[in-house]
Amino acid sequence: MAILARSVAAAILLLSTTTFGFAANKVIIILDASGSMWAQIDGKPKLEIARESLRTVLQSVPADDEIGFMAYGHREKGSCDDIQLIVPPQAGSASAISAAADSMKFLGKTPLTAAVKQAAEALKYTEDKATVVLITDGLETCGGDPCALGKELEASGVDFTADVVGFGLTADEGKQIACLADNTGGKYIQASDEKALQEALVETVAAPAPEPAPALASAPAPEPAKPEFNFMPTVVLAEGGDPVTDGNAWEVYKAKSDGTRGDNVTTEYGDYKANLEPGDYIVVARDGEAKTEQKIKIEAGQVYKPLFTLNAGTLILHPRPSQGADVAGGAAVVIAYPGVDNPPTYYGDTKVVLPAGDEKVTVTIGQGVVTETILLAAGRVIDKDIIVGVGHVVANAYYVAGGDKADGSGTGFKVLKAKKKIDGTRDEVTYAYGPDSKFDLPPDDYVLIATVDLAVVEQPFSVKVGEFQDLKVAMNAGVLAITAPSTSKIEIFETKKDINGNRKSIGYAYDEKYQAAIAAGDYAVVSEKSDNSKKEGAVTVKAGERVELTVQ
Repeated sequence: MAILARSVAAAILLLSTTTFGFAANKVIIILDASGSMWAQIDGKPKLEIARESLRTVLQSVPADDEIGFMAYGHREKGSCDDIQLIVPPQAGSASAISAAADSMKFLGKTPLTAAVKQAAEALKYTEDKATVVLITDGLETCGGDPCALGKELEASGVDFTADVVGFGLTADEGKQIACLADNTGGKYIQASDEKALQEALVETVAAPAPEPAPALASAPAPEPAKPEFNFMPTVVLAEGGDPVTDGNAWEVYKAKSDGTRGDNVTTEYGDYKANLEPGDYIVVARDGEAKTEQKIKIEAGQVYKPLFTLNAGTLILHPRPSQGADVAGGAAVVIAYPGVDNPPTYYGDTKVVLPAGDEKVTVTIGQGVVTETILLAAGRVIDKDIIVGVGHVVANAYYVAGGDKADGSGTGFKVLKAKKKIDGTRDEVTYAYGPDSKFDLPPDDYVLIATVDLAVVEQPFSVKVGEFQDLKVAMNAGVLAITAPSTSKIEIFETKKDINGNRKSIGYAYDEKYQAAIAAGDYAVVSEKSDNSKKEGAVTVKAGERVELTVQ
């Protein structure tokens, strides 16, 4: 794991040391913030590897390099328009980029082609030399054509380069986006295979950027007078509180004549100081989900030190399935705070700054849901466990008790409430497929319906909070393998006929061969040819055994 993290960090480090070329032009890093970044490598989410790698590498980037930061898929699920330039290209942006990446959600789609296009336009690629570095763990999911875009940007740009880091992609997947780099003269680095990545790093590092031509000797220019800061704002969570200098953001807009926001001047993070041109501005201070804004008039020769009070507190939540259990990393935490229309969703351990007031917290673990309202005062920190109250169940099906586990694609489990409704049916709770199916369930009585191909068994069970159950369902079934040469259909029937003389059909296949798990018992097998002629055979299936039958 550590080797892979260092490898990814090394790949991103090329941005500042080799042919990715930070020193020679402005650069925008694009980070894939889609939901697939929650996938794990050696037990650690890819998004955490990316965050740590960015933080490590950016510490080594020279302070005067102008680096921007863009992301997609970090605000909305299922949207192809969720692309945002979070940090415009500027010197000394390392801490701002790290803070933005650390606070980012990963939940959306992968509009990588549109993101690269927007980054190129933000860099004015038709006027200046520009470099875009894309870090993605997935392929285009919004209909874009990265290969065509690469050709377009190369043809219309002054000196445009797109470098691509394929993080966790297979070799075949990498080929589908490497053309974006190839068509702009950039590099594609495969960061999913350690050996291939190291070879790519050696190849790139061994080809240093060309030395700049020596400048003509000239008289040293007089050193410009260093401008003094005329705008030094401070933000606090509550009146009298300590200044917030980490994880917060500042948005500066030109003010229109009617007092509304105009063009964005800059977005900064942390401890912010600036030298703003005289004029009218609207400044927004943010921390977490809390924000406040002020209208500021800058006049020449004046220094402004406004205080922004967010009237907010900090909520730290630890969702647990039961008292004393470990935090559930996959728990969904939805917080409806004062003034929000679409409450954000967090996962696992959650720490967030929120506007003061009643915070409606809804935590979901599996099928367990609990809602709690927490009163958060301005400046206060509340750190608490949220106990959802579920038990954990792992279900498996066996052909016979103590026999082989059923692990084929036809294995499935459905969980129903044990109590029947007035019409005799039961409410379905959840379902899953395959062996080792996992369920987190509130305490109650349930019925598990296990299915292995044609065999179906019901097994009642009960759940208690904090209890772990390993449900082993004995299917009392065997495997029936049927061969019927030159036939077009094979159908299995119960041997016993009903009062009308009909036999119940158990299953069928339009093929010459049919294999399925089936409950132990006696069956009739009918093969049908294309001319409607039929042949019939009889077979007895025993639990835990395989039987083969040829019908011809």
